[in-house]
Amino acid sequence: MRVFVTGATGAIGRRAVPLLLASGHRVTTLGRSPASRAALAALGAEPIAVDLFDEDGVRRAVAGHDAVINLATHIPKTVGAMLLPWSWWENDRIRGVASGIVARAARDAGVARLIQESFAPMYADAGDRWIDERNPIRPARYNRTTVIAEHAAAGFTEAGGQGVVLRFAAFYGPDPLGRAFVSSVRKGRSPLVGPPEAYFSSISQDDAAGAAVAALDAPPGTYNAADDEPLRRREYVDALAAALGVAPPRFAPAWTARLLGSAGELMARSVRISNAALKAATGWAPRYPSVREGWPAVLGRHGAAEVAGGR
Repeated sequence: MRVFVTGATGAIGRRAVPLLLASGHRVTTLGRSPASRAALAALGAEPIAVDLFDEDGVRRAVAGHDAVINLATHIPKTVGAMLLPWSWWENDRIRGVASGIVARAARDAGVARLIQESFAPMYADAGDRWIDERNPIRPARYNRTTVIAEHAAAGFTEAGGQGVVLRFAAFYGPDPLGRAFVSSVRKGRSPLVGPPEAYFSSISQDDAAGAAVAALDAPPGTYNAADDEPLRRREYVDALAAALGVAPPRFAPAWTARLLGSAGELMARSVRISNAALKAATGWAPRYPSVREGWPAVLGRHGAAEVAGGR
């Protein structure tokens, strides 16, 4: 299969591209800088430069491909920046405008399949109940454009294509957010806001990349990509503390989430997200059932110092 990947140098894209190549796919990637294009070419991909906001350019770029995997985002690099509305403007532009451009361009170029990344934690708080794709979503102010991106994929399906939406749970791995989590737990503070007994659904970056590749075989529709076992917040941070060999961290009072505005309210929700639909549709399964196995593997493979240093 010939596959076009946007966001190929991001946390998920740079893991998905080698998996696609190893599976025998021919991969074209979007690379914005000479350095990123050189890195992608070294992997065996065919990197090109195209502006995601240039619909004619995107249409020419995706022509001749069987599938487009749209992983393009612009997520703020630090937890503090995530709380600032203006830090999300470029991400809003990518999800709210560029995702529609990619979907229309793929449709017009005759691409058969479109996979669109999305964000599972925008589900409404469900307490201890399991959440599947039929549960209502309630995006916060800062991520409302996620819904626009999902609608673009649904429109691709309505036009006769095969549109797949992947709602990813919260990522963890050797990236800026992972660095913040490790640093916070080492200092004895929970990086998670909200009640300790509330559920927090996650997925390793490696497993998320595997889900993106598996989605090439999924019927059109929306799928959650998450760990098999979401943990309560207390269990999550205790698992990370155990992997680091430090004492369990303390939680801030639950009311502090309200001080963080809409982002804090969303981050404090209890979301026990099921991955059953994606597993049934594709045979995909996460390598790490939960962060109990995932965080030790990440720290063992990269080293706590490397994760904490963000390399």
